[in-house]
Amino acid sequence: MILRPQIDDVKVVGYYLGNLIVGIAIVSIIPLIACLVSSEWDPALDFTIGISISFLFGYLMLIACRTKKEINWTHGMIVVSLSWVVASVFGAIPLYLSDHFMSFLDAVFEAMSGYATTGLTLAVDLDHMSYGHNLWRHLIMFIGGQGIVVVALTFLIKAGGGAFKMYVGEARDERIMPNIIHTARFIWLVSIVYLVLGTLGLGIASTLAGMPFGKSLFHGACITMAAFDTGGFAPQSQNVLYYHSGLYESINIILMFFGAINFKLHYALWVGNKREIYKNVETRLFAITIVFTFFLTAVGLAKTGIYSNAVVLFRKGFYHLISGHTGTGHGTLYARQFATQWNELSLIGIVIAMALGGAVCSTTGAIKMLRVALIFKAFKQDVKQFLSAESAVIIQKLHHVKDIIIEDKQTRAAALIMLAYILCYFFGAIIGVLYGYPFLLSLFESTSACANVGLSCGITTPSMPWVLKVVYIFQMWAGRLEFISVFVFMGFLISAVRGKS
Repeated sequence: MILRPQIDDVKVVGYYLGNLIVGIAIVSIIPLIACLVSSEWDPALDFTIGISISFLFGYLMLIACRTKKEINWTHGMIVVSLSWVVASVFGAIPLYLSDHFMSFLDAVFEAMSGYATTGLTLAVDLDHMSYGHNLWRHLIMFIGGQGIVVVALTFLIKAGGGAFKMYVGEARDERIMPNIIHTARFIWLVSIVYLVLGTLGLGIASTLAGMPFGKSLFHGACITMAAFDTGGFAPQSQNVLYYHSGLYESINIILMFFGAINFKLHYALWVGNKREIYKNVETRLFAITIVFTFFLTAVGLAKTGIYSNAVVLFRKGFYHLISGHTGTGHGTLYARQFATQWNELSLIGIVIAMALGGAVCSTTGAIKMLRVALIFKAFKQDVKQFLSAESAVIIQKLHHVKDIIIEDKQTRAAALIMLAYILCYFFGAIIGVLYGYPFLLSLFESTSACANVGLSCGITTPSMPWVLKVVYIFQMWAGRLEFISVFVFMGFLISAVRGKS
């Protein structure tokens, strides 16, 4: 029997969401300061309005929703699923006020794309956007890469029984440290270290290419926040093509790769266990799938003959393959070039790479390598079982930081999430076809949205149908949370209507 939620259940959820909204207001002070420093007075007013609205709603919710009831698993999942929606709505306020978006829906799309580390954009005249608004776009991507709940656990919410429940709901069920708060803080430590290193590296690269040093550092910080957090935003409409630098692209690839590996693997490397990167099943499978998908992409591009030599083909093909496979979405092509210059085979290679994604407990989205490995190992175990005596017990292991014995529960969970992703990829593609777009291009765009990649073949524009915008927002949201907390939230809504008191 399904029980109807009580008022205290709503209050628990509302209280934690109130904390989150206050947190958004606090973080918004950073781009406000940037506006004041750069004398951008109108953008500063946009952020002042956004901060005021967020503080007002946040504190009202904290006052109205105070309760002594402890948070449970259902509450934690619902808080997580709603956190990303609420963050996108309140984060969209200063973006909408910037006049760079045709509607509030477009601004919410942009904010969700940022928080979900997708990188699809509906910004109009991006090249003339203020420093403050551009910083905000990338800052919310940096926050989303670590996870909104990780931010809350680090700075806003005290440790307690609800901490791990929300952490798991955000599609991270691996503890790096014994304490979940320490785990959240380690994730931030890693991210900030790479932010500093990436900013300096990209800043130097663009300075060598002729950009003023101050502007180079700003662009370097923005691109690093997007690259390490495997999101595709950039300060310019040409994306990474704007920099026309092989060195810039090479540093960018390194940041994408580090963003796509497990934070637990980062910890192993930090404590000196360098052999883990070779032994870990995710990095080994990641290498295999990169070779396979790049082979498809390279053969497809060679057949088109659009690139004059092998070096150019490798530079364009490999960069976008890594960008897609890590879930980053940075590009050195105009979006429509995928549709007009790349053939079906090269697009299929990118689509497969985007659909697979990187490592679990990383900043990337999509199916992820560990789930693919679990399903493959389970299949291998079943084949061995059929070929062995009936009394034989076949044990299958994989190495992921430590040796893990595969169990049916793990395999079933991995298969269900993989199935959910595949269905979601095709759901978005079908909606795109209904609006007149070719199937492969629709699948490309849908996979990019649901896998939180951000590469576009030209479908994502401010003029696309509003229904498609809503579908992509849903895909970015559900894909980033890996569906489970979204399903729990939907069940909560159903129980509110049909549950027994």
